[in-house]
Amino acid sequence: MSPDFDALRRRFPVLERKTYLNSGSYCALADTVRDAINAYMEDRLMVGANWDVWVAKNEAVRALMAQVLRAQADEIAVTASASAGINALASACDFSGERNKVVISDFEFPTNAQIWHAQEQRGARVVHVPRAADGYIPLESFARAIDEQTQIVAVTHVCFRNGAMLDVAGIARLAHAKGAKIMLDCYQSVGALTVDVKRLDVDFAVGGMLKYLLGTAGLGFLYVRGELVRSLHPSHTGWFAQENIAAMDITANRPSPTARRFEAGTPAVVNCYAVEAGLKIIQEVGTDAIEARVRKLTELCMARLEDIGWPSITPRPQHRHGPMVCVRARQVDQLFWKLMAEDIVCSFRDDNLRATFHFYNNEEDVEALVGALARHRAQFQ
Repeated sequence: MSPDFDALRRRFPVLERKTYLNSGSYCALADTVRDAINAYMEDRLMVGANWDVWVAKNEAVRALMAQVLRAQADEIAVTASASAGINALASACDFSGERNKVVISDFEFPTNAQIWHAQEQRGARVVHVPRAADGYIPLESFARAIDEQTQIVAVTHVCFRNGAMLDVAGIARLAHAKGAKIMLDCYQSVGALTVDVKRLDVDFAVGGMLKYLLGTAGLGFLYVRGELVRSLHPSHTGWFAQENIAAMDITANRPSPTARRFEAGTPAVVNCYAVEAGLKIIQEVGTDAIEARVRKLTELCMARLEDIGWPSITPRPQHRHGPMVCVRARQVDQLFWKLMAEDIVCSFRDDNLRATFHFYNNEEDVEALVGALARHRAQFQ
């Protein structure tokens, strides 16, 4: 049975007042996520320290995130952010030998690039894969960059600047053929699209909970392919990364045999309440149904933008874009504030206005955005 998207939409109060097209920055807040945060506050007021419940919430997040990614719970580390996950992974990499190359793309969010460039002081050699003339990065460009000296290929799924989606499965094949590993930053896709880490054949995946996963800031995840976990020894660690958290052992580092070895200190407890509630909504609706809904809305948006003569710069083919549709604009910051004054919430990066869609959006949201852009086209296109 198809989800009742009208009923689901009513669970996000901000949509009663705003055309909210900003899930790629921060999702709309659901009623049950708000209630979960309030439940944490009630626990604090009535119980105080409630460690058994808090640990259970953290484990619930791990299990739900594994389901979303089509992975196993032991392959998931619950981290403070995507940055924390990448840092933990980077600390487990040895760049002292011949296989010291890290391949990234020019589509990356700054965190991914910055962390790998920070490894240069440990011997890493970072190589960027540039955009082609049409603004996309084809597989051939990755094939030229990945070789037998490559240790890891770290790439985004959907570019935060223009909404372009890379051929991750193809990049994974190229990496594995040369003996390299691949890390996927799926922050701009997971929750809005189906991200099956096994089907994509990635070795690692990172993201966070504040965008399409319907949670809040302060929590992220790192997926580590199960067969690789025990061979990796992160130096970025903490007491929640230990095999026995309760041991309070100060004599040695004894990491968990699971992906939990990539965690660090005390988890963000209130965030666990919120994220558990958000992930339950994703599971309730189903990522396949969400993706179908998002693809329908992005296709409509792109078609309507062409109708008004202000076409999107995001690649049109479905296999080349995710939940984001971008238009190039002059004085994009001023356009952003014009739309905000009309209760249309988008975002912008570089000279691109970004509209990011989730299942709670509808055709009326598309028409509100396109109508506003048509009115402002003479000034900003």
